[in-house]
Amino acid sequence: MKKSIKRIITVGLGITCFTMSCTNLDEEVYDTVIADKFFKTEDEFIASLGQAYSSFGGIGNHSNLWSINEISSDEIVVSTKGGDWYDGGVLLQLHEHKFAPDNGFFNNAWTFIYGGINACNRLIFQFKALGTPEAEAFIIELRAVRALWYYWAVDAFGNVPLVVDFEDAEPPATASRQEVFNFIESELNEVIPLLPTAKDASTYGRMTKWSALAVRCKLYLNAGVYTGTPQWQKAADDANEIITNGGYMLEDDYKSNFAANNARSTENIFVYPYDKVFAPGFNWIAMTLSVASTPTLNLTFQPWNGYQTVEEFYNSYIDPAQNPGPQGPVWKGLTKDLNQDGISDDVGTQDLRLSNFIVGPQYNQDGTRTLDGGFEANDFDGAPVTFTPQLNEIYPQGLRQAGARIGKYEFEVGSTENMSNDFVIFRLSDIILSLAEAKHRLGQTAEALILVNTIRERAGVDPYLTLTDDLLYAERGREMYAEMTRRQDQIRFGKWDDAWWEKDVSAPHYQLFPIPKAQLDANDKLVQNPGYPGAGG
Repeated sequence: MKKSIKRIITVGLGITCFTMSCTNLDEEVYDTVIADKFFKTEDEFIASLGQAYSSFGGIGNHSNLWSINEISSDEIVVSTKGGDWYDGGVLLQLHEHKFAPDNGFFNNAWTFIYGGINACNRLIFQFKALGTPEAEAFIIELRAVRALWYYWAVDAFGNVPLVVDFEDAEPPATASRQEVFNFIESELNEVIPLLPTAKDASTYGRMTKWSALAVRCKLYLNAGVYTGTPQWQKAADDANEIITNGGYMLEDDYKSNFAANNARSTENIFVYPYDKVFAPGFNWIAMTLSVASTPTLNLTFQPWNGYQTVEEFYNSYIDPAQNPGPQGPVWKGLTKDLNQDGISDDVGTQDLRLSNFIVGPQYNQDGTRTLDGGFEANDFDGAPVTFTPQLNEIYPQGLRQAGARIGKYEFEVGSTENMSNDFVIFRLSDIILSLAEAKHRLGQTAEALILVNTIRERAGVDPYLTLTDDLLYAERGREMYAEMTRRQDQIRFGKWDDAWWEKDVSAPHYQLFPIPKAQLDANDKLVQNPGYPGAGG
């Protein structure tokens, strides 16, 4: 199943080189074959289409769109570990909500998004020049892909340029968030009825009616934030259409959605199919594991020991209502307090989604303990590597072994720093919880409760007897950990400005990321978001 889309992406990469570093939103093409001399067969159309999909390849990288969403939330942190991971303070800025326009992560995310938009605009321009029925079908697909890019842009940066004409060489001006929202909605309204509904090798990893509906569902779910006007019923309608007619099913095993070979998942709606050889760039195994983890999985490289889970978020997987004992796992940084699985023996109900994390004593493939010779003198565990959810501090001397690591996706024994798991962008579980939230907001809480308990049943935890905003928010967090939804959930539920570990109460303007300084310097028509240096008013 993965072979088809990966062939599309690989061929597309061979035709044109996608760059992540451009700051000019207009793209001048030198290496693309002229349309009337190339687009003759379906294979040639598909090969060129791969250029649009290969643009998604940065989603699993460090310092890009995923990173700014996750590190700025209460899920993920990258503590400074002595001389490692300070990086000029950009990571601390993200977690502490002290965003600066010259933070390179924001520019990386911006160029990632507009690189994808430019690829779509160029291909739409080329396909339109042909004027054939075959070309029109690909234009429809590309408009849906472009709508996803703009959904990410409006979510992250709010007021952004609306660039749709590849021939327009003028630097684009900033459009309002409402204008961009309207464009995304209009595009999706037009193309969704025309997109394919098939779920097979030919559509895997490509935009279909169902993945485009997922984009529109999430657009409507956040409409109150984006425009000031909630669209709960529209979000519910789109979610219900996917659930009722899309043919997707929840996997019995939550972990199978993120397995090394997750192409057969019945739950994943839209993915980017990474491949360690042909479509590399999914680097979570390097980003989160310890520098000492090489023998743990017989890795071919040394991991970077970066990304960790915020302790309070990890503890949220122990539901106080289900646990008469301590309010969450008890961690004392001592291996004697842990069982073989790295879970304290004195806690209550365990959520099966704790598979999202790597915690506890680490062992090599030969059964011996993994050792870190660089351990700090104040680390109770010493040289034996034990990932504890406890985090001692964010700066300057975060312990090397501190923090539950990201175990969401399966890490293969013998892996390189590039993973072959398909990166999940939309899946059915998110859509079910989106429907539950929309119904709850509309006053249909009894129906919403049934939907939420469907998700909880798979997680192996007792059903809720009632549903509140806070319970729904917490359940979304546990289910969707590290899937680039937490930031928008926190904003939508009114939690974003709150204090959490190593973050004080923050100003409302941080609900939008700043327009990157590099973009403002390159285009004087862009307008900085309110609250940041250089903003008007």
